[in-house]
Amino acid sequence: MADTYTVETKESALLSKWEVAANRYEELNRQLGDESVLNQPALLHKLNKERTEMEDLARAYTEYQDVRKQEAEAGQMVSDPKIGSDLKDMAMEELRRLQERRRELERWAISRLEPKDPRDEKNTFLEIRAGTGGDEAALFAGDLFRMYAKYAEKKRLKMEVVEAHETGIGGYKDVVMVVEGKGAYGFFKHESGVHRVQRVPATEASGRIHTSTATVAVMPEVDEVDVQIDPKDLRIDTFCSSGAGGQSVNTTYSAVRITHIPTGVVVTCQDERSQLKNRNKAMRTLRARIVEAEREKQEAEIAQSRKSQVGTGDRSEKIRTYNFPQNRVTDHRIGLTLHKLEQVLSGDLDDMIEALRAGQSAEPS
Repeated sequence: MADTYTVETKESALLSKWEVAANRYEELNRQLGDESVLNQPALLHKLNKERTEMEDLARAYTEYQDVRKQEAEAGQMVSDPKIGSDLKDMAMEELRRLQERRRELERWAISRLEPKDPRDEKNTFLEIRAGTGGDEAALFAGDLFRMYAKYAEKKRLKMEVVEAHETGIGGYKDVVMVVEGKGAYGFFKHESGVHRVQRVPATEASGRIHTSTATVAVMPEVDEVDVQIDPKDLRIDTFCSSGAGGQSVNTTYSAVRITHIPTGVVVTCQDERSQLKNRNKAMRTLRARIVEAEREKQEAEIAQSRKSQVGTGDRSEKIRTYNFPQNRVTDHRIGLTLHKLEQVLSGDLDDMIEALRAGQSAEPS
């Protein structure tokens, strides 16, 4: 009961901030119409910038107030004993639509008003590794890779592969990507953990459903000034890059493997034809991994890199399940189930991400 009260109180406080933001927007409009402000270019620029930042919140708040009013009117019709059944059914359908729209607006506002993680705007690294399930796990890792690539494209983010080990049948033993663009880490940070798939593999003759896993780790990119790496602590090896099944073989020593001797962190990059480009990519990944390992150490968790995010990859550890027979995706952290598996795997992650953001903001502090 106490937890429920805390969550509701926190949501109420955030929605109160929404009203304050909408009122501030109206005040800015009044100030910008003041002749004395128009004669002060610096103040005019400052107020215009603030108004632009609040415009979406203010317009959404106006819609929210309108939806709440319509919702109350529809609720009165549903409970009115004088109204016929046909009209009442229509009112009930409209009430459900309005309730869903109100919840959507509330989730959106909460995601905008919650305290910002300063890392949210950073570029991010995603690491996907096949877990339990052999070839099927590798195929699932490939599905997740393509899902995230499509989601990044929809968000107008740039995704590049840093390192990948393909299985030759469309799957990946592991793949590391860097996602660049405004808000990249904020969009992907909730994806860390064990993802589980339940489906009938193409090679399964008896039609039995198999359960496999893949692990995802998400790490914000760190600037060079945020982590100091002594060149003497690095061992850098170069070798010829090669692709799956003998494809894309590069006969020059362009692939790079960098080992950070004090921590044992190893990074490989062979995506580019240039050794210098591969080295630069590998160093970016190395910095992120070292900071992540230090964060885990500070939190007194297992000192193995990324362990706190992805666990062991066992089937019992999961944050999300992708169930093909039921066309269902369930996020176990917030209890959200969506019956649109194909759309999700095609990069339609907005509903899931927004719900996770709202769920995070509603957690007791």
